[in-house]
Amino acid sequence: MAQKFSERVAWLRWQINKHNHLYYNLDDPVIADQEYDALLKELQDIETSHPELQTTDSPTQRVGAPSSRLFATVAHPIPMLSLDNAQNKDEFKQFDKRMQEALAVDEVVYSAEPKLDGLAISLIYSNGLLTTAATRGDGYSGEDVTLNVCEIAAIPQSLKIAKPPAVLEVRGEVYMQRDDFEKLNARLQKQSAKIFANPRNAAAGSLRNKDPQVVAARHLSFFCYGIGQSEGFDSLSSHIESLQRIESWGIPICPDVAKLTGLKACVDFYNTIMAQRSQLAYEIDGVVYKLDSIAERDILGMRARAPRWAIAYKFPAQERTTIIEAVEFQVGRTGALTPVARLKPVLVGGVMVSNATLHNIDEVNRKDIRVGDTVFVRRAGDVIPQIVKVVIDKRPKASKAIVLPKQCPVCGGKVITQVEEAVVRCVESLSCPAQRKQQIQHFVSRSAMDIDGLGEKLVDQLVDKGWVENIADLYKLNRDDIASLDKMGELSADNLLTAIKASSKPKLARFIYALGIREVGEVTAQLLADYFGSLEKLMACDESQLCEIEGIGAITAQWIHIFFSDRKNQAVIVALKKAGVVIDERKVAIGSLKLAGEIYVISGTLSKPRDQIKQLLHQHGARVVSSISKDTTALLIGDQPGSKLRKAEALGIDIIDEAQLEHKLQDL
Repeated sequence: MAQKFSERVAWLRWQINKHNHLYYNLDDPVIADQEYDALLKELQDIETSHPELQTTDSPTQRVGAPSSRLFATVAHPIPMLSLDNAQNKDEFKQFDKRMQEALAVDEVVYSAEPKLDGLAISLIYSNGLLTTAATRGDGYSGEDVTLNVCEIAAIPQSLKIAKPPAVLEVRGEVYMQRDDFEKLNARLQKQSAKIFANPRNAAAGSLRNKDPQVVAARHLSFFCYGIGQSEGFDSLSSHIESLQRIESWGIPICPDVAKLTGLKACVDFYNTIMAQRSQLAYEIDGVVYKLDSIAERDILGMRARAPRWAIAYKFPAQERTTIIEAVEFQVGRTGALTPVARLKPVLVGGVMVSNATLHNIDEVNRKDIRVGDTVFVRRAGDVIPQIVKVVIDKRPKASKAIVLPKQCPVCGGKVITQVEEAVVRCVESLSCPAQRKQQIQHFVSRSAMDIDGLGEKLVDQLVDKGWVENIADLYKLNRDDIASLDKMGELSADNLLTAIKASSKPKLARFIYALGIREVGEVTAQLLADYFGSLEKLMACDESQLCEIEGIGAITAQWIHIFFSDRKNQAVIVALKKAGVVIDERKVAIGSLKLAGEIYVISGTLSKPRDQIKQLLHQHGARVVSSISKDTTALLIGDQPGSKLRKAEALGIDIIDEAQLEHKLQDL
């Protein structure tokens, strides 16, 4: 009977040994943790059923992988064992039942703490001084990383105690906080260097770097989770109390460690920590439960690979491997084209995932992602699933490179990429269906055409019913159609039609801003209106002419030219005019403008909507900008002004309130 399992056992051992080497020695895993756990569990189950197939060199009988040759080897006087896993509530219940039966108690007292996703480390303090630091390695010997560990600020090089133990071995986890991980990858990306797939790989790769200065620059952290060998250390009966004692000596411990009694308390703690998982500063993949009583641990004892008195209750996997079956480009509400991977469905973090964002084409090229690739997919909390890493070794010969579409996949319009952006955009913002709702909402906003009563939900209804395909259709709406919409009636319809009619004679600057041209805000729209004086002249200009205008740079000029050069955008502007929109292009002589050439900044809460105050300043020739500079004429403040007030005071800028502004306009 056992013979038919022998080939499977040999294959499982070969696979597990290979993945141990990739994970522990190279910090470059090619399968997710859950897949590795499944391989190991299958091997354990077969060896349990057929003890004659078990060997002393089986991965089930040891921890991790042999140390690499990069560092000297350090033996562990007390083996650094691994932990058994519980993948679900039933498996954890079985563990708790074993503990109850072995200890002959109704409820077991545990210590519990989040299971950090980092690198296990042993720290030897001799007479209070840190003398040796070693990785776990295969559990019996690890790599000497003392010089590197000395560069980790969280690990004290001496204990804060007058009479320290002769020998104290502190065991814990070196990890990298999420913020430090993001900053590290951002730096590596700028240097065109290989980035890390996750904080665990970053921590392990950093700690095993040959240059201690690299370790210092990567801001690794550390939490203690236990004590190994000791001499002169007065052992306590409780694990939690032992941790608290060494914390008082300067050794950091996880702030979320807890002492729990009984199964219900343990399950509640697990659910609480899992709910907080995405908000924690560090990555975790489960909760570790240990008997809190040191005496009870001695009763249970050890197995070759793991203690009987502890278990890691794992969270649903947030990272799995699957295959990219296709890539499509979606068009967002601002015209951005985002590549989305269509995946072979896989369960990640308790959710079946079949799509993952690829962000932009630069990200695709940097990670060398292709259709057909086997990839790591990660899902954290409610975050959209992402492709973390490609498993190059599994790339099929028929894999296909991902290329940018030459046209918008929604409207067939022109797409462009600017050097400063990794984003590809559809330029036909006035006609592209994907951008329709966003464009209309901007067009009717207070600072634009100011159509009161036309909110987001009403815009959604108008577009979904097909009554408004572009902004010109707003001026063709009829009373009966509007009154038939949800939460509308005849009076509301009349009010909306009145607001639409009132908006049909906009100032040139308002109209330019309402068009939603990329990079063109209210200030730029006013500059364009003042410079050209008419929409016709603006539409006929070229980029070089736009760049001559003070305050308009090359990028803004390019977007303006692209917008007005597009035939579909031109057609919508013609349709607006046919629908009754008449642009007020009357240009007031500069000399008659009371605030001509002045620059204002606004801070605080005003008595009127800020848009109205801006419009008032614009009408009198002033520019309104967002930040204080030496060129600012005055800071207009309301209630509770922010940091701009302090900056204005430091630069000696005039500070006025609404009453002073009104007085100034009357006097001029």
